[in-house]
Amino acid sequence: MAGAHLRGAGVKNEATLLLKLLNPGPVTLTPRVRAALGRPDLCHREPEFAALQNEIRQRLVHVYADARSSHSAVLLTGSGTAAVEAMVGSLVPRGGRAIVVENGLYGERMMAMLGAQGKSAVPVRGPFSEPIDLASVERLLATERGITHVLAVHHETTTGRLNDIAALGKLCRAYGVPLLLDAVSSFGGEALELDAWNLEAVAGVANKCLHGAPGIGFVLVRKEVLESRASGATSVYLDLHRHHSEQERGSTAFTQAVPACQALDEALRELEESGGWRARHAHYRRLAERLFHGLRALGVRPLLSIEEPSSAVLTAYRLPSGCDYPSLHAALKHAGFVIYSGQGALAAEIFRVAVMGDLVLADVERLLAAFADALRGGRAPLERAGRTSEAVA
Repeated sequence: MAGAHLRGAGVKNEATLLLKLLNPGPVTLTPRVRAALGRPDLCHREPEFAALQNEIRQRLVHVYADARSSHSAVLLTGSGTAAVEAMVGSLVPRGGRAIVVENGLYGERMMAMLGAQGKSAVPVRGPFSEPIDLASVERLLATERGITHVLAVHHETTTGRLNDIAALGKLCRAYGVPLLLDAVSSFGGEALELDAWNLEAVAGVANKCLHGAPGIGFVLVRKEVLESRASGATSVYLDLHRHHSEQERGSTAFTQAVPACQALDEALRELEESGGWRARHAHYRRLAERLFHGLRALGVRPLLSIEEPSSAVLTAYRLPSGCDYPSLHAALKHAGFVIYSGQGALAAEIFRVAVMGDLVLADVERLLAAFADALRGGRAPLERAGRTSEAVA
């Protein structure tokens, strides 16, 4: 990669290196999806956009076969967090009470959402490095009165753990309590069983496993829940019932991010043509396992005590001794790759690598070579890379 330069990193040379984004969204777009962002301008009140919106909604419920007859997709312009907050705010009733399962920052975020909405919730907290505490959830379901929902995160990208939602959903079904799932970092790349897991709703986003552009979130909600018109919404904009009602009649409640919708439409077509979520999962798994074993050969250890990545989408690794994240990030960015830092208490201990987007095995081999170069000789080469990055900024 010698002689390559980065646009936007303070480098004045006009030569550009296309960065491969290895963060958990946004992703490196395929040429086909990138081209869709440049389609002709379109007003969100015109019938052409209504047709596009309806096409996307239909394709979303076809990603997982068991959603086709039971759930309806609701689109909204916003991030994955907006989709989750719309789900939580619209479906947990004002007088209800939720159990929130936490083993990462995104479980904590749902608890914060309920608090901001003035709704009652009971957390089931566990260490970030551990699986969800199913025994405590069952104990609360058996003893607490007035529980209307259980909330959980499918892929907790804080650590790369794929939570056991099948077991959690079985508990929810046994106690007759619906489950609301944050699948923002798993929808389209991991298995989801909406019926077996008793999922009343699933929140997702365009710019992760679906390989779309940032700007469009969505929630798949059971049709009878949307048709009941009983909304617990504490927001005008994030009211799923309002969005659903407008979209069902061929309109939209507010201005949608039209170019992002065009990109999502193309991304969903690309997903279907490539074999659907199962093929994408298998591709992710191949990339993640090659990276996992390659980094292990370099002495880089995973965060979780497992022999292979917990999620096919993202794996967290411990920073090698004598290596700090800013220097490692700078060295890899110079080679054309953007990795992701740890969060919260793990910020100084780990880095994370996702394998979503326009990424192939050859890219992983180049990434491993870049890691080897960065780690060779310990801390000094990394510090030089950090100083170089700062000097050209």
